[in-house]
Parts: sequence; structure tokens; C-alpha cells
Amino acid sequence: MIQVAIAGSSDPKPLGTAIRKAKEFARALPLNVILLTGGRGGIMEIVTEEFTKRGGIAVGILPYSDQGNKFNTIRIKTGLNPVERSGILIESADVLVVLGGGVGTMIEALMAYNLGVPVIVVTGTGYASDKLEELARDGYFDHKKIVKIIFTDDPREAAKLAVEIGGRKNEADNV
Repeated sequence: MIQVAIAGSSDPKPLGTAIRKAKEFARALPLNVILLTGGRGGIMEIVTEEFTKRGGIAVGILPYSDQGNKFNTIRIKTGLNPVERSGILIESADVLVVLGGGVGTMIEALMAYNLGVPVIVVTGTGYASDKLEELARDGYFDHKKIVKIIFTDDPREAAKLAVEIGGRKNEADNV
């Protein structure tokens, strides 16, 4: 199965535009994928709730011994701090979708790029991660051109692309 990871704000009260886009993404994501998240609140909880109430499987990769949000199907308590936990999240993903957030979200996007994990950034969320597009003017975060970053304002398109791109990476990894 394709493992689609998301990165998003853990703010207890996320921005309204980001909430709307997160819900649209979760509703458009097919149920034959595994959703990977940081397992906590904010955007992560919103996407997990929307996806699991349709019957999807969501894995929360949690820092420390956190319980995470109540919508996680599976909880993996890493015992690691949030940044270290992000390494497990990214390494386990076939693709990462950024749904709006701050420094933690942006670190996950840069980490994924550095590790060759495809990255899709949903823009227009109102969060600082929208500015990642300025960093990747030529479609890459740096001169190494490890993996092309895809930007879209449409969360439904992000879900479709995540499955397409994640499926290609999944197939390549299993050869």
C-alpha cells in the first residue's frame, strides 16, 4: 500500500483556510492508502478524523510516549523528540503532502526533499509553509535538485498527485 505522509500545524486552533483545505484533502484521499501523520492535534487531527471516519487507516508517529489524537488507527510511540520523530515519519513515506504549518512543517518538507521523498505543498493555507514556493522558484529547494517540489492550491489535486507519485516511488522501492 502507498504510504502518504502529511505535515501540518499542530496549533490547537488552526487557521480556517488550512482547516478547509485539510478536510478537502482527507476526503479526496482514496482509502487504499495508509495515512501517516505526526499523530497529534491541529491539522494532523483534522485530516486523521476525516480520513478514518470514511474507513481509512491512519498511523500516528508520535513523539515521546504521547497518546496522540483519538482518531489515530495505530499509534507508534517513538520515545523521540518531535524533530527526531519526523525522521521516522519521512523515511516511512512514499510521498509527503504539506497542508500548512510553521517551522516543524517546513523542516519535514526540507527533510523529505533531502532524503529524496517526493513533496507536494498545498499553498494558500495562510501558514508560513506557503512561502516554501519562494524557496523553490525553479522547483527545487537547492542546487542539488534532489526531487522536484510540486505546488498546488487545490487539496483535491494534492491527494490525486500523492497517490500517483507515491505509487511510482512505492513500486521503485519494491523492485
